[in-house]
Amino acid sequence: MNKKLNKMVKLSILSVLALIFMFIEVPLPIFPSFLKIEVSDIPAIVGAIIYGPLAGVIIELIKNLLHGVLMTSTGFVGELANFIVGSAFVIPVGLVYNRTNIKFKLLVSSLLGVICMVLVAAIGNYFVFLPLYEKVMGWHLNDFVAMGKAINNSITSVKSLVILSIAPFNVIKGAIVSVVTALIIKPLSSVIEKEKKII
Repeated sequence: MNKKLNKMVKLSILSVLALIFMFIEVPLPIFPSFLKIEVSDIPAIVGAIIYGPLAGVIIELIKNLLHGVLMTSTGFVGELANFIVGSAFVIPVGLVYNRTNIKFKLLVSSLLGVICMVLVAAIGNYFVFLPLYEKVMGWHLNDFVAMGKAINNSITSVKSLVILSIAPFNVIKGAIVSVVTALIIKPLSSVIEKEKKII
């Protein structure tokens, strides 16, 4: 098997694994019900660490295309949001991990990835994703605000929903994904280094 085909096969496997993880969603009582923790970014981060940031983005893309085709319930808006926010996470991780030799580079790259993800999720939801839900699905923005207010009385607008629910949710999600990734990467470090030499 040549190197290009070998890489394509492994990216496909990571994409399918990410899709499977996407189906496992866990709601948190401190956030509105439309926000659920899932760890489908982990295979994309692993791919970005081994093959570079573009590979991570490709895994995010394939995962969301497959999910959209198989069982979208949001007219692809949810998949678009997941792709953009997930890519904002994996790109910094892939760049920092592969292009620096700093100490604790997985920690630093993950921290940078979480920061980028939180910012993109906040800005994206305020200006793009939530308005798209309203246009594509017919869900009124006030419905999202009401769901947030039911959990936190301080949520009275889309802006406060983003600041008090969506941003902290992504901080927690990013932290969970980063910790699990670190636990996976450490025992696989020798395999990863071997794979890097192949490509």
